[in-house]
Parts: sequence; structure tokens; C-alpha cells
Amino acid sequence: MVSVRCDLTRVKALLAGAVLLASPVAAGCGSSADGLLTTDAPGVTREPCPHPVNKDHGCIYLGTLSDLSTGPFTQMGVPITKVQRAFWDRVNRQGGIGAYDVDVVTYVRDNHYDPRVQVSAYDEIKDKVLALAQTLGSPATDAILGRLRADEMIALPVSWTSKWEFEDNILESGASYCFEAMNGVDYGVDHFAAKSVMAVHYSGDYGDDAAAGARIAAEARGLSFTDVPTVQGTPGKSTAAQEEAVRAILSRKPDLVVLTTSPADAATIIGTTVRRGYKGRFVGDNPTWAKGLLRNAAIGAMKERYLQVAPWKPFAADSPGHTAMRQALGRVEPDDSLTSGWVMSYPLKAALERAVEAKDLTRKGLLAAVRRIQHVDYEGILPAVAGNSSGSPDASAFRQSVIARPDEHEFTGIKAITDFEAGPTAKGYRLDAPCYTTG
Repeated sequence: MVSVRCDLTRVKALLAGAVLLASPVAAGCGSSADGLLTTDAPGVTREPCPHPVNKDHGCIYLGTLSDLSTGPFTQMGVPITKVQRAFWDRVNRQGGIGAYDVDVVTYVRDNHYDPRVQVSAYDEIKDKVLALAQTLGSPATDAILGRLRADEMIALPVSWTSKWEFEDNILESGASYCFEAMNGVDYGVDHFAAKSVMAVHYSGDYGDDAAAGARIAAEARGLSFTDVPTVQGTPGKSTAAQEEAVRAILSRKPDLVVLTTSPADAATIIGTTVRRGYKGRFVGDNPTWAKGLLRNAAIGAMKERYLQVAPWKPFAADSPGHTAMRQALGRVEPDDSLTSGWVMSYPLKAALERAVEAKDLTRKGLLAAVRRIQHVDYEGILPAVAGNSSGSPDASAFRQSVIARPDEHEFTGIKAITDFEAGPTAKGYRLDAPCYTTG
């Protein structure tokens, strides 16, 4: 029986064109009955996963640290965690990774978007998982960055700061906030003849990274630039929190405002300034939009004056990857956070496949695999070059974004109006350090 199964496995691999994948399978058949690699790595077992799709497979456990109940980004963390379960279930149903299924259910922990909770949750699961399928939030991820390095642990961030380009243990997808802002400013110059720019943003990696990108683009395009930090408003008090930013916009009258805030604060700023007579336009980084804004009193002003700069196209886009995601999820409320969670999983899948090919399914082997990846098959959701993690930060950083506008006829209320593009500033910028640390 063992010999027959090995022969069938070899034939299947060859028929699929996966010659490289056949090697570890064949080696496993020669040394054991199940094709599993010999490893004592944390998070890799010869025993099947608790709920296996392939009952004769071993198990690769991946951890999740997300905002799942009380933090400010629960509406992002819950759908991302849901869709990643669907992503890896699809991988398992397609045969798994080598002779392994992948489990992203057993070690899910709620970080409440609190760095202290993140650290304790990480310490609880770190010896039981091979990698982190998700770590939500720049502050939370920063809190465990030293641990990730010491443990040689790969982690997928739900944040897009340019800092991650300089961290080997962080496996990101899509353009950073910095390049998003550059592309937003270039679009404003090329399409609206903008001559002055203001960045209104939260402090920290999210807002400061985008503000730096806006400043760099303004300098490159010969525009005047104003930096206006702001604070996050609490529910029902967003107007008061943004009053200083509103006054700055109304007094300086920039042609273009680059927003890096929450959706609620973006709506407050746009609605209030337009109502008080501001005539300029707004571009916002990806997290400034949420479908719920369609019910906001500011939606009229946003439809007229606001554009989103996003790392990929929204939930209903027509690509094989988008289609696969929707099929895997079944009946579900459309949400662009679902798209984010699905997209960011592809590079880890590619790295796991490479580690199996190299017969080194350990943390060290996975880290080495990440450093060899030049292209990732995102099934059309992103260009394959977006998955390059093999070169220097400047060489591998993905710089393209899509521009979108609010549209109540779209499933998630936002419609892409461009394909992937990088403006002249992003194309020409040399990324030698995280954007927010320069200038």
C-alpha cells in the first residue's frame, strides 16, 4: 500500500507540473510511510490537524494575534481572521502544503489592539506555531518585533508602514502608506493641478509614514506642504477632536489634503470643511474608507471630493483570486477587510511551499525561503512582482496603488477608477530607511 501511494503521489505531482514539489514527497516515501519531513520545529507535527481535510497529513500550525472584540479595529480583525480560515481551508482541499495540512484555528488570540496583551498572547503561543498568519496593528506588531527576530518567526502584518520593508521577519503585501500617499499626491497634481498639499494624520507609524510620503511627493513636484497632526476621535465626539485640523484646512486652503485617519474622522473632516466652504480635494490612505460611510451625513461631500488610495482592488473585483475568495467564503457580507486577509496570505503559502521543496520546514528554513522569493502568484489580485522579498528594501518594495472613489452601487461602497499605478515620485524615490524617519 505504501509503494502504491508513493507512485500515485509522484504521478499526481508530475501531472500538475510540480516537479519541485515531487522531490520532498519522493524523499518522504523513501524514508517513511507518509511523506512527512523529519523536523522538530515548533508548530509542525506528524499528527494530523485537529480537524484535518487530509487525514494522512501532518499539521502546520499558524498563529493569529488580532483585534477580535474590544479594540478600535475589531471590524477589521474579525473578517480578516474569518477569511484566512477560508484561505487555508482551500489550500488544504487542494492537497495542502507537501504532506501537511495547515491549521489557523487552534492558536487564535485576541490582542484587543493592546501591545501589552499582544506580548502575553505571543508568549503563550510562540512555542506551538511555526509562523504568525496575522498580527494586527503597527503598535502591537512593534511590541513583539524583538521576539520575532530572536525566535526567527515570520509574521504577516495587518498594517502597511514602510518600516516593514526593513524587517526580514515581517512578510507584507501591497504598497506602504508612504507610497500610497506619494501616489495620491501625484494623482492630485496630474488630475487636479494641485499646487499645495496638507497632510492631516494621526501620530505613529500609520499617520507619520503617510505624512512623510506626502511631504516627499510635494517636494518632488514643487508644491507647498503643511503637516497637521491630529488625534483619534471617540464615537460621538469626532467633530470636537478634529476641530483644530478643520481650522487648519479652512485657514490655509490647500488644494489637496492627504488624510491618514479612521473612516469616522475622515468623514468628519471632509463633511465639516466642505460645509464651511472649503473648495479643495481629499485623498485618503486605504484605512480611511469603510462601507458604513455610505450612511454618514458627509457622504455627499465625500462622493464629490474624496478619493481612496488602496493597495488592491475591492471585494467584487474581477480576478481569479477575487473569485476564489468569494467562492471559498460563500454567502457573506462583502467587506474589503476580507480581501486584505485573503491577499496577505499568498506570500506565506509561497514560503511554506519553498521550505517544503528545500526539505527544511523549520523557522530557519521558512525565513530562508522568504529571502529567496522574487514572485508570488496572487491569482491576479496583485502583480506577481509585489511578492518580491529577495532583495534590498529599495529593490523589493512594491510601489503601485489603485485609486478609488465612493460609489453606493458597489458591494463595498468603493469603486476602483485606475489600475495599478506608481506615480513619478514613488518610481523615483530611493527607500533607504522607513519614510517617517527621514527628512
